[in-house]
Amino acid sequence: MSQPTGGQSVLVLGAGYVGGAFVREALARGLRVTALTRNAEKAAALRAAGCAQVIEADLAGDDWHAGAAGPFDWVLNCVSAGGGGAVGYRRSYVEGMRSIGRWLAGQPRGGTIVYTSSTGVYPQGGGARVDETAPTDGAGETGTLLREAEVELARGAAGAGWRWFVLRLAGIYGPGRHGMLDQLRQGVTALPGEPGHRMNLVHRDDAVGAAWACFTAPAAVRDEIFNVSDNAPATRAEVAAWLAAQLGAACPQFGETGDAGGANPFGRRRAPDRTVVAEKVGRVLGWRPRYPDFRAGYGAIIGGR
Repeated sequence: MSQPTGGQSVLVLGAGYVGGAFVREALARGLRVTALTRNAEKAAALRAAGCAQVIEADLAGDDWHAGAAGPFDWVLNCVSAGGGGAVGYRRSYVEGMRSIGRWLAGQPRGGTIVYTSSTGVYPQGGGARVDETAPTDGAGETGTLLREAEVELARGAAGAGWRWFVLRLAGIYGPGRHGMLDQLRQGVTALPGEPGHRMNLVHRDDAVGAAWACFTAPAAVRDEIFNVSDNAPATRAEVAAWLAAQLGAACPQFGETGDAGGANPFGRRRAPDRTVVAEKVGRVLGWRPRYPDFRAGYGAIIGGR
C-alpha cells in the first residue's frame, strides 16, 4: 500500500466523527481538502483547520455541485443520517448517493470514491459468522436503505468511470464516543442487553485507515465491498468487566432494562449477536487495525492517548 504525499485533492462529504478525523489526517499529510457539512459550527472548525473549501449544504440536494467543481482525485462519502428513522436514512444515504451520482457524471473519469456503509446491512444474528458474501435480504428498513445506497454508489461510479469501494463498518468507538465506558464512569451498575452477545467493534482511527487503504490501493484493485472491524469480537460481559476493572469499579450486572430502563441512553441500537468476519480487507488491501481488540482501543482512550 503506497502512502499519499502532498498534491492529491480530496472531497469529504460529511465531516462528522469519522469524516472529521479523515479531514484532519488529510490536511496533516498535505492534501488539498474540500469538505461538505450541513452543520455551521463544524463548517467554521473545518475552515479554521485549513480546508481549501468548505461547503455548507445538504448532500441530498444538488446545490453543493457547483461548489465542488474539482477536479478531485478522491471522494469520501461518510455522511451520517439527517435525523432518525427511515426518512432520515433515505434522505442522507439513498438520495445523497443519487446526488453524488449526478455530480460524478460531470467529473473527469478515473477518480476513486469510498463510501462508509455499515454492517447494519446484515440481518443475521444467533451467533452467525458474517462475511461479505452473507445475504443482506431482511436487514430491516434502515439496513435495506444502507444497502440501496451501496447499489446507487456502484451504479453512479461505473457510469462515471470511477473506481469505488464500500466499507461496511462495525460498531465505531474512539475518543469522545464510548458509550459503555461513559455509563460505567457515571456509576451505572446494571446495563441493558444480553451479556453473552458479541460486540463487533472498530476504532475510529482504524476506520480512517481503511479509507486510506482504499484510496492508495493499486489501480487493479477496484469496485470492492469490505467488512471493517478489529476482527476480535468480545461479549458485552467481557468488555464491561474489563472496563470496570480499569476504572476500579464494580462489575456491572446485565438485564433487559438495567439502569437505562431498556433504552440505550446514547441513542445507538444494539446489533444482533454475531461475528463480523473482516478478513478480506486485510487480504486484498493489506489493512491491519492499529487497535486489534477492544483492550487496545479502550486502553488508549482511558490513558488519554
